[in-house]
Formats: sequence, structure tokens, C-alpha cells
Amino acid sequence: MRGKTKKVFLENLGRGNPVFIQILGICSTLAVTNVLKNTVIMCCGLVFTTTLSNFTVSLLRRWIPSRIRMMVEVLIIACYVIIVDIAIKATLPDISRQLGPYVGLIITNCIVMGRTEAFALSNPPGLSLVDGFSSGLGYSYVLLIIAFFRELLGSGSVWGVRMLGNWWVNWSIMVMAPGAFFMLAVFIWIVKGSILKPDQDKKGT
Repeated sequence: MRGKTKKVFLENLGRGNPVFIQILGICSTLAVTNVLKNTVIMCCGLVFTTTLSNFTVSLLRRWIPSRIRMMVEVLIIACYVIIVDIAIKATLPDISRQLGPYVGLIITNCIVMGRTEAFALSNPPGLSLVDGFSSGLGYSYVLLIIAFFRELLGSGSVWGVRMLGNWWVNWSIMVMAPGAFFMLAVFIWIVKGSILKPDQDKKGT
């Protein structure tokens, strides 16, 4: 069981990461990754939601009728997203105003829904908890890397601290939606070329 847990955890961080393989859930890449601070808060909410949604659906999987399972999953996910939204509004009102409706859109993130549907419904709660946590982490580190470079290149700063001198000319496109697409494409290209491709070549030989 320990070996299976480790495999599930590492798979979602690397070769099984849905951002790399299926290009899923990229709406957040466009929405919040122009500022690193906002991205960190968004990622914390996402990890919280994926972890507890997976765990809860797995606990209730034997009592969820198959015909309404997706409605139940959305209801469970929505409950945790509401908790996240209330917590951010109460503790970080400025960031909450900047994020606007995007926190609520975690409910429609296909990665969250996909893990509950594909994994939590057919696996025990402990393993589903690990899968949800690692799925959230795998998605989050992609967003954080993109946010780091977008803020650095677009504003010359990271976390509001100036990192590049006056000689630097800000790339305005990096704080716009096309910059998010560009950074995501470059990141996936690097990952698939340097990490995923060698393993695929080995299988082919």
C-alpha cells in the first residue's frame, strides 16, 4: 500500500500531471498568474479543494447513486470552494478583490472534477486524499513557475519587490492573457522535450 501511495503521489507531480499530458485546467493560467502573490493564494485554495473533495467523495462513494454522482461531486466541490472564498475575504480582502470571481471558478476546474470522477469514486479515502493533494500540488507548481516569470518579465518585480534594474523594459504582453499562453506553451515544450520524451523513446526501443 505504501508503494502504491508513493506511486500515486509522484505520478501526479510528473508524468501524470494533467497540465502536461492533457493540457487541462489552464483557465487559472490566464486568470491569476500575472501576479505571484495572487497565484500563491489561488493555489492554496486549489490544493485545499482537490484534497478534501477527493477525500469526501471517496468516503461517500458507496452511497452516491451513479445517476447523480456528478451533481453530488459538484456540490461537494462547491462547499469547499465557498469555505476558501469566505476565508480569503475575511483574512485577505485586498487579494480577494483582485481575484474577483476566479476563486469561485475553482468549482468548474476540470482537474478537480476529473480527480473525483476518475479516482475518488473507485479508490479508498486515504489513497484519494493523497491523489487529491498531489494533483493540487502538480497543478500549483506549474502555475507558480509561470506566475514567477510573468511577473518578473512583465513588471520587473517578484512579490512586489523590484528584481530588475531601470535598464529593464517591461514586456507588457506578459501581464496580458497572451503572455500566459506563451509561458504555458514554453513550459510544456521544455518539460515534454527534456523529461517525458526520453522515457517515451525508451519504450519505443
